[in-house]
Amino acid sequence: MENISSLFQLIVAISVLYIWIFRYDNIVAEFKHFGYSDLVRNFVGATKISISTLLIVGLCYNELTNYAAASMAFFMVCAQFSHFKVKNPFIKFLPSTLFLFMCLYIILDNCAMI
Repeated sequence: MENISSLFQLIVAISVLYIWIFRYDNIVAEFKHFGYSDLVRNFVGATKISISTLLIVGLCYNELTNYAAASMAFFMVCAQFSHFKVKNPFIKFLPSTLFLFMCLYIILDNCAMI
């Protein structure tokens, strides 16, 4: 089970990093669609990049993992509310839903190891 949790940490971290670094144009359009300011978008981006880094570091320093996974899960719940607010189709909810469940799995698996 630890291997699945580690795999989920990498998937979430690398995916979020890829989206926020290489697909930034999509992020800009999406945040405009949600009606959020540039300041909010930049704060969310910097925070998600930092959390993604902590998820990767958490592979070596396990005590960071739950904090990083819980923080990322919070942002995924916020993404769900944002998609709901603008009445996006289900397909738009799917990535943040999958990442949310992965983060919850990471947290539960990490708590079971303690």
